[in-house]
Amino acid sequence: MAGGRVIVALDPGVGEPLSYWLNIVSRLCGGVAGFKFGLPFLLSYGVDGVRVSRGLCGDMFIVDLKLADVGDFMVSTVSRFIDYVDGVIAHGFIGFEGALRELKDYLDSVGVKLAIVVSMSHAGSLDVLDVNIDRLLWVADRVRPWGLVAPATRPHIIGYVRSRAPWAKILAPGVGVQGVRPGDALRAGADYEIIGRAITRAPDPLKALQTINLEHEKILGGMGVERVH
Repeated sequence: MAGGRVIVALDPGVGEPLSYWLNIVSRLCGGVAGFKFGLPFLLSYGVDGVRVSRGLCGDMFIVDLKLADVGDFMVSTVSRFIDYVDGVIAHGFIGFEGALRELKDYLDSVGVKLAIVVSMSHAGSLDVLDVNIDRLLWVADRVRPWGLVAPATRPHIIGYVRSRAPWAKILAPGVGVQGVRPGDALRAGADYEIIGRAITRAPDPLKALQTINLEHEKILGGMGVERVH
């Protein structure tokens, strides 16, 4: 299936060769919605790693630095790799004025999407983020980013975010290694499932992706939902 609902998280271990991850990108290109490059990738291979990856694939590239700073610093950070990406992830708790407003304005000016985190997939998110979910969604409504990050590990949060922000794409991490079955986040209302090790560490990553894509097709067909772009 071309495209699809999977965003593959590329998170290398220490000392792993870039060639392993370039092979992943090359093999999976066209069968995924996109790829997410986190801090481990950028610390291992730098901006050049993203640039070389971009040369292999035209799918959506999202850089996930979990940005949480004042606006000027965030703009300065993302400007280093802005020519090679389609989206950036930042935290929602930093607020609008002096932070997300400036980042969103900059990204809009260069045609790059913004997704903001309103909840995370680990249990500690319950301590601060989830108890302030309404406030975070209030911030999101002011920012109006392309996407919101909400956890596959807590489907009720995805459902609540969907009800409060029908205008946003929902990106759901936590599928696979954290115990959530592929497709469960889509059932809850997510648009994309962020999946890392269940694909990238599989004996055959392409086969693992194809199996997940088939499951997604069944779920979306049963729901009568068209594929998003």
